[in-house]
Amino acid sequence: MAKVGFLVNPIAGMGGKVGLKGTDGEEILKKARELGAEPVAHERALETLKVILDRKADISWLTCSRDMGETVLREAGFMKDEEFKIVYESASITTFQDTSKACTIFKDMEVDLILFCGGDGTARDIFSVTGKDIPMLGIPAGVKMFSAVFAVNPESAAEVVLGFFRNEYKTKEAEIMDIDEDAYRAGSLDAELFGYAQTPYEEALVQSGKSIFEGADEEAAKEDIARYVVELMKESPDTLFILGAGSTVEAIGRELGIEKTLLGVDVVKNCKLVASDLNEAKLIDLLDKEKKANIIVGVIGSQGFVFGRGNQQISPAVIKKVGIDGIKIVATPNKMSQTPMLRVDTGDHEVDDMLSCFHRVIIGYHEMRMAKIQCVED
Repeated sequence: MAKVGFLVNPIAGMGGKVGLKGTDGEEILKKARELGAEPVAHERALETLKVILDRKADISWLTCSRDMGETVLREAGFMKDEEFKIVYESASITTFQDTSKACTIFKDMEVDLILFCGGDGTARDIFSVTGKDIPMLGIPAGVKMFSAVFAVNPESAAEVVLGFFRNEYKTKEAEIMDIDEDAYRAGSLDAELFGYAQTPYEEALVQSGKSIFEGADEEAAKEDIARYVVELMKESPDTLFILGAGSTVEAIGRELGIEKTLLGVDVVKNCKLVASDLNEAKLIDLLDKEKKANIIVGVIGSQGFVFGRGNQQISPAVIKKVGIDGIKIVATPNKMSQTPMLRVDTGDHEVDDMLSCFHRVIIGYHEMRMAKIQCVED
């Protein structure tokens, strides 16, 4: 019987929709809650576990007490002592120390895999204990997930676990990225390679690490994209334009002569800045007052994500209000050539299915490329 060490970071991802770009630190977590942030990791983990339980996989689960694993295993339908055991008593308010202590126990008990639900910080904390000794796989629930140990979404995490224990998927070295969250929150993407973990891998089900594309040609392509998008804005007076995160969209701000938030979500109307660094609630409030709106989003290099990584403020509710025809995707030709597929992971199956079709991607001045947002089932 396979042994899986399972843990959940209960606060992972809470900062996403409220625009805080993470929840590391007590003060940020407090602010997230004040803004109405709700836990997301529990539901994401539950989706994965229900698929695994339904397949009746021969797995013995070792986990942590309370919201760090026990609660969601019970809710999914696993039986304590028969199908899972609590091997670590977590604190009522968990920290990285709980993750480290739990993983030390998992390592001593020689688990075959650590399945966790969280973000880059959780991955880093696990890797600090286990290194390459134990394969790890993440159920994506954080705001910033640039490491290559995460499944595309909760369902694909279940498929990878099941396939791994059927010997269908081998492990590969995967980057663990260490992100400075304070710098990220301030608008600077300061990502460093923390190390290489082992993770079960299947290209369609597990994301790659984020790639950063630089160079004169890349910047020229961004400027061409920006000129074309600004033309579209001028042709659409009184339309609200929601500008997502990333350097390609930031170039549009420069073309407009406004200060675009690099890693936040801003809003423009009639080529003028309406508001900066908005969260989900403020976006919906603005959309309720507008007749026409568009969303302009970039693509995360190599990973291919359009929604669901680093731009959770543009939530399923926001996407539904704008509609699929109002979504404009921008990416440089080089980035598109190095990105095998486009993906979404909004947390809403209906929205993900709606988005899973061919889209025109703006790659230059009056230049488009058709690309399909891939559904995991495709």
